[in-house]
Amino acid sequence: MNAGDAAVGPTGPVIIVTGPTASGKSGLALRLAETFGGVVVNADSMQVYRELAILTARPDLAAMRSVPHRLYGVLPGVERCSAGRWRVMALAEIAAAHAEGKVPIVVGGTGLYLRALVEGLSPVPEVPEATRAEAQALYRNLGGEKFHAVLAERDPAMAARLHPSDTQRLLRAWEVMETSGRSLAEWQADRGDADPAEPPLFRAFWLISQPARQDLYTACDARFLAMIQAGAPDEVRALNALRLDPALPIMKALGVRELSAHLSGELSLEDAVAKAQQATRNYAKRQATWLRTQLPSVGREPVMHFEQLSESLDGRIFSEIRRFLLTG
Repeated sequence: MNAGDAAVGPTGPVIIVTGPTASGKSGLALRLAETFGGVVVNADSMQVYRELAILTARPDLAAMRSVPHRLYGVLPGVERCSAGRWRVMALAEIAAAHAEGKVPIVVGGTGLYLRALVEGLSPVPEVPEATRAEAQALYRNLGGEKFHAVLAERDPAMAARLHPSDTQRLLRAWEVMETSGRSLAEWQADRGDADPAEPPLFRAFWLISQPARQDLYTACDARFLAMIQAGAPDEVRALNALRLDPALPIMKALGVRELSAHLSGELSLEDAVAKAQQATRNYAKRQATWLRTQLPSVGREPVMHFEQLSESLDGRIFSEIRRFLLTG
């Protein structure tokens, strides 16, 4: 069966594959695309940047040649990709896939992006560059723990949601409070008042990987070692040679800080790997928590949860997907 057999148009089908890092999402998305004539659309905030193919676990060339892949490596690291910018690109790719009679398969673990895709965006005001620079300078001076404490005094609602190591979101919360005088949590609560002219134009089928904690951590550790073998240190060396602003999102990618410290002689490779593995496990834990507590409302849309995505489950998954595609 291919997507030509499925309903398309303004309520066409979309398959969303999500879960923590290293939980098997990309492999399943590839198999789905091969089986149903699909287009894989990236929903990972770091895989949009072209300079870090290895360290962000971007699908390899063989995978990208076997089925269409979109929004992978499409932006230079010198640019910032926001949830709003990604949403515009993703909706365009979804519409293009439907126009071609293909099934869009959105895959990634960036919760903010998925929430923006299915629920729309709240009308948060633009942050002036001067305010952004001020926030970054304050963060550099204080460090994560103290910056988090300062944010907690001004915006306890957002501080309670964020970990001191979640630099990008801490900065965003501070910037919005400084710019508007309102908590980002309040703006997000207004999401229902966002522009109705651009709602999510699709029917979604959710496939959610939620591995057991220890299995997930083991997979994270093994994958980072594989990245080292594949040349991640050289990739980080090339990134550092660009002398990008340390506050840019790409510079916050998992492993960049630790491997940079190794390349500068501050850490042994063994210590850098251990620290990067710990950071990856911490991130995977936060993603798993988001899936349990903040998953966007799926209403009556079909959803399947799995402890671990694997080819042994493909028969069951594909059967449900066929039913979904034929009942539109």
